[in-house]
Amino acid sequence: MEDPRAIIAREPMHIRQMLAIAIATALNALDGFDVLSISFAAPGIAKDWGINRAALGLVLSMELFGMGIGALLLGTIADRIGRRPTILGCLVVMAIGMGLASTASSVPMLSAFRLFTGLGIGGMLAATNAIVAECSNARRRNLSVAIMTGGYPMGAVLGGSLAGWLLAATGRWQSVFEFGAVITTLFIPLVLWLVPETIAFLCHKRPAGALERINRTMVRQGRAPLAELPPRDAVKAGFSLTQLFAPGMAAVTLLLTLSYFGHMMTFYFLVKWIPKIVTDLGFAPALASGVLVWANVGGATGAVTMSLLTQKLGVRSLVVCSMLCGAVAVAVFGQGFSTLGSLSAIACVAGFFTNGATAGLYAVLAQSFPASLRAGGTGLVIGLGRAGAASGPIVAGLLFSAGWGLSTVALTLACGTAAGGIVLGLVRYRETNVA
Repeated sequence: MEDPRAIIAREPMHIRQMLAIAIATALNALDGFDVLSISFAAPGIAKDWGINRAALGLVLSMELFGMGIGALLLGTIADRIGRRPTILGCLVVMAIGMGLASTASSVPMLSAFRLFTGLGIGGMLAATNAIVAECSNARRRNLSVAIMTGGYPMGAVLGGSLAGWLLAATGRWQSVFEFGAVITTLFIPLVLWLVPETIAFLCHKRPAGALERINRTMVRQGRAPLAELPPRDAVKAGFSLTQLFAPGMAAVTLLLTLSYFGHMMTFYFLVKWIPKIVTDLGFAPALASGVLVWANVGGATGAVTMSLLTQKLGVRSLVVCSMLCGAVAVAVFGQGFSTLGSLSAIACVAGFFTNGATAGLYAVLAQSFPASLRAGGTGLVIGLGRAGAASGPIVAGLLFSAGWGLSTVALTLACGTAAGGIVLGLVRYRETNVA
């Protein structure tokens, strides 16, 4: 009897598989809006509460800390209880967190609610990645993952446009979080209806009723049901963290972690602080949100461009160039632009290079580690790199509060991705590790 996973990998994709991937892409777009919702609301929060930039920087980073924790903890849970229940649980956490954020009346309260929301966002990212990879056939798997990844900046684009409209219509920063809570809640019945547990997970874990659940999905996809479950997977040797720091791998692991850390520091300074920076230049919060939307338009375009170029050129050299160009663009963003059009244009360029580099970095990680260490190595680099993501907005807030001007802060934070590009150029790995 043929393994159903082999059938899924070999045969053309059914419409139900495509729907599951579409929902996962939409969930990633929801993550993009939820992560940046605090950025859209930041100018109103600072005005209503009279908080300084150091405190605002801390608030802007809290869900990034939560995302790191959520990706590690809830990603592990998704491998134990399933992708579908993890996604549903994360949606509940995100909806509650967004709703609570709209009721916050102090910095500590809002920080706690954003940290809580970040747990759900981080777990969602881990679970949707697994859903897409396991619902796709082998031929379309990379394309499906690329489409899902593109959902994140598109969610920020669409969400930012709606946030700008809400801020202009209501004059209340709370409306951004209220909208997020409603949209997040609406995804729960969609997941229940259109996203079944993956066949790959059911075959591997074999929970109660696994055969019946697999057959239900197979029949809905127009395939013959199974008479019995396929043979169990062979038990694989456990992953050990020490393997990543063994001779020959230690330098690769360390350099990739430093590169990712520095780049994330710059990237999240840009996307988290744009609305507040533009508002401080004298523009309305709704117009400031529009500048962030253009940064994400550039980001989405950069990710697609990077994916296309990697079909012809070496990915590491592309990422290094993109990071260095991104550093220049971020530094230029702070150098005295005074019109909304010029701010939007340079934000778009900065988003193009920084998000393009982010997309390419994941391919670099896959090439850098051998197959036996790829998942663990990638998880370690990304997990530690989240500290860079969280530190970017905090460092910027402290520098602003210390009296540093925008031009100096932008130039300083741009050094993160510049250093990351230089460090990435030092990484040495064998191309045979891709297999």
